Amino acid sequence: MASVCFYFQVHQPFRLRRYSVFDSDARYFDDNANREILQKVGHKCYLPANGMLLDQIERHQGRYRVAFSLTGVVLDQFERYMPEVLDSFKRLAATGCVEFLSETYHHSLSFLYSEREFIAQVELHRRRIKDLFGQTPTVFRNTELIYNNDLARRVSAMGFKAILCEGADRLLGYRSPTYLYHPPGLSGLKLLLKNYRLSDDIAFRFGDRGWKEWPLTADKFAKWINQIHGNGYVVNLFMDYETFGEHQWSETGIFDFMHHLPEQVLAHADNDFQTPSQCAERYGTDGEYDVPYMISWADTERDLSAWLGNAMQSNALHELYRLEESVKGADDPELLEDWRRLQTSDHFYYMCTKYFADGDVHKYFNPYDSPYDSYINFMNVLDNLRTRTRVTTDEESVAPA
Repeated sequence: MASVCFYFQVHQPFRLRRYSVFDSDARYFDDNANREILQKVGHKCYLPANGMLLDQIERHQGRYRVAFSLTGVVLDQFERYMPEVLDSFKRLAATGCVEFLSETYHHSLSFLYSEREFIAQVELHRRRIKDLFGQTPTVFRNTELIYNNDLARRVSAMGFKAILCEGADRLLGYRSPTYLYHPPGLSGLKLLLKNYRLSDDIAFRFGDRGWKEWPLTADKFAKWINQIHGNGYVVNLFMDYETFGEHQWSETGIFDFMHHLPEQVLAHADNDFQTPSQCAERYGTDGEYDVPYMISWADTERDLSAWLGNAMQSNALHELYRLEESVKGADDPELLEDWRRLQTSDHFYYMCTKYFADGDVHKYFNPYDSPYDSYINFMNVLDNLRTRTRVTTDEESVAPA
């Protein structure tokens, strides 16, 4: 038996507008850029990819199944800028073949800085998924697949049954990500590990004409999946949804590949497609996956250096979370929402310097000329938010009883 588990991350941040040290406007976010980017990706990726999935589910009579994690901030933008995309996700949900996972509402790094804020964002996201799609998620996926044993304990205490995380070679050793595992001391919590080799064949290498396996066809990929028979149960294919039509343009043949893949996979009688919760229910674990330090799905390092690799990133995050008590004490919903949107991990990814020195264009839809430009802009915004927090708190302190 080989169960293919497709999981797609759907996310767009609220990008900041250019904000100088002399600016005092509390409108921090670039509405025009956010609308333009969302509509561009919506027409190139979300609408055609959702239409293709719906067609495949209907054509294969429910045997084709996938899972999504849609961040709260992308859901907010769908409602604001492109409600037809949200409607298309609702149609997918109505098939009963699509599972929606839980994560932090604002795609944040809150677990690293504030357990209280982490729990609040996860519960906020859980409620939003229930309201929109009628599902209460039982599987968790942390921002950028950031994970360690401590996260497992926290997520287990919140009632989740399974977690998605990276299948890091240095932690697996000789073992394979084609099995399910459990964290140390938590035998009831299932871990589904990303098969990064096969996932990246689609997400990153598909359109690379210099790749020795180019062109990648559906029948070739299905044969690779068939090779796990007798050596595991699951093929966890985790990737950004923007892979389809945006990262890999339609001209590469990516949509044609995905159109034919279900048929090729299901041609083998022992193959099927399962969602993460179905995999967790069907299969037992094959031992512990001990992760004492933080890992992620980012880059070859699979660590946190994309967000915490330099002093600018560390300082920006530290100063942001220092404001938690005062922001929440102000009892101002707009202030709280602005503070939470500033937590989105993309803001700190834009400050990453490990690629900039080599001229790498690694950072997707990055609005800044340099990491330093990003840091200065972010800190100017944060300084204004800090001022608003003080004013609100002062006003409350002098309000009549």
